[in-house]
Amino acid sequence: MSEKAHILVIDDEKNYLLVLQTLLEDEGYTVTAISDPETALAFLEESEVDVVVTDMKMPRVSGREVLQRVKKAWPHVPVLIMTAFGSIESAVDVMKYGAFDYITKPFSNDELLLSIHNAVELARAHRQYRLLQEAMENRYGIHQIVGRSKAIRDVLVMVERAAPSRSTVLISGESGTGKELVARAIHYASPRKDKPFISVNCMALNPGVLESELFGHEKGSFTGAVAMRRGRFEQADGGTLFLDEVAELTPDLQVKLLRVLQERKFERVGGGEEIEVDIRVVAASNKDLAALVERGAFRDDLFYRLNVVQIPLPPLRERREDIPLLVAHFVEKVCADDNLPAKTFSTEALNYLTGYEWPGNIRQLENVVESCLVLVPGATIGVDDLPAEIRDEEAQFKSAVDLLPVQLDLADTLEKIEAALIRRALVRADLVQVKAAEYLGISKSLLQYKLKKYAITGH
Repeated sequence: MSEKAHILVIDDEKNYLLVLQTLLEDEGYTVTAISDPETALAFLEESEVDVVVTDMKMPRVSGREVLQRVKKAWPHVPVLIMTAFGSIESAVDVMKYGAFDYITKPFSNDELLLSIHNAVELARAHRQYRLLQEAMENRYGIHQIVGRSKAIRDVLVMVERAAPSRSTVLISGESGTGKELVARAIHYASPRKDKPFISVNCMALNPGVLESELFGHEKGSFTGAVAMRRGRFEQADGGTLFLDEVAELTPDLQVKLLRVLQERKFERVGGGEEIEVDIRVVAASNKDLAALVERGAFRDDLFYRLNVVQIPLPPLRERREDIPLLVAHFVEKVCADDNLPAKTFSTEALNYLTGYEWPGNIRQLENVVESCLVLVPGATIGVDDLPAEIRDEEAQFKSAVDLLPVQLDLADTLEKIEAALIRRALVRADLVQVKAAEYLGISKSLLQYKLKKYAITGH
C-alpha cells in the first residue's frame, strides 16, 4: 500500500486483540489495539483512524454503542462488528445502525482481511471526496468574489443571505460579470454543498438536444437513443442546478421548467414515469427578463418563479475601484496554476486598466492579465506591455460609445461621459488634481467646478 491505513481494534479479550494486531500488521496496516471501549473512543478524539473493528459483546459499553457513537461523531469512518454470538437478527440490527460489515467469531482470516480491505478503500474514497469538496469550496467559495466596492459588497450580502435557503435565485448581469461564480458561491455556502452543482448553458444547445440534456430520455425515445440517460435535473438531485442564459429557453421548455419548479417532478423524454427531485435552481441571464415578459418573449409565470431572489451583478466599469484587487487576484491565480514567476503591474499600467471601459467585463480583464503574464518577459508589466485597445484612446472611446443605447437623452449622456472621463483622469493622476486637469486639457479651477458639479471626490 502507498500509505498505511490506520486500524483501531477494540476487544475486551486480549488474546483476540493480539491475534488481530499481528494479522493486520503482517498485512502492512498500522494497528492500535485497545481492550477498553471508553479508552478507544477517547483515542478516536485525538487520532485519525481509517477503520474501526470492534467486538459486539463487551462489559459496560457494547459494540453496538461503540458503532452508534462512532457514526455520530465520525460518520465517514467504517465500523466492522465482530461477535461470537452471531445471528441473523443481530447482524440486521448492527447493519441498520450503519455497520460496514458483520464478522462472526471464530472468523476466517481471508474473510476478515477482505472486509477490512474494502472498508479501507471506502475510507480512502471518502477522504478523497472530502479533499475534493474542500478544494471546490476554496476555488468557488464566497471569498473568490473579489472586491470592496459598495456594489460588490451588496452582492456578497445577498449571496450570504440567500445561500442557506432553498429559494430560487435569478442572477442578472452582462456577459463576463461572474454569474456562474456567484451561483457556485451560493451552492458552496448552502447546506447542499456536499451534493452536486450541475451547470447547463441554455444557449449552447439546440432545443431538441437541450430538452434531453435537462430531462434525460428513455431508450428508443428518438433516433440515436440507444440507452436510457439521466438528465441534468436527476444529476442535480439533492444539490443545485444552474441554468445559464435562461432567456434562450423555447416556449415549450419554459412550460416544462415551470412545472418542475412548481411540482419538483418531470418525465424523461419518451417516458411516462414521473420522477421527483429535490433541487435548488439558480438561473442567470444577460438579458432583461422583465422586458422580455413585456414583449411576450418570456412567460410571466416562469419569470416570477425564477425571480424569487434577484441578484444583479454590476458591470466592471461601475466598480473600477475593484480592478487593482482583481488584477492582483488573477496574477496570483494564473502564476500558481501555470507555475509562472511572480510579476507585478506598474502603477501607470494599473491606472490604464482602471480607466478602460471593459466591454467584456471581468472575463476580459482576466484574459488580459493572463496574456501579459505569459508574454511579458520582465518582472514588471508596464503600459507598453498592455494590449493596444487599452492603450489606444480612440479605441477606448469607440468601445465606450458602442456600449451606449441607440435611443438616449443626449445632454444627460454627455454629462455622464464627462463625469466618467474626469474620474478616469483622476485615477490615472493618482488623484492629483493639477495632473488630472493637464490630462483633460482644462484648468484646475474648471476641474474643481466640475468635481463639485458631479459630486466627485478628488484630492
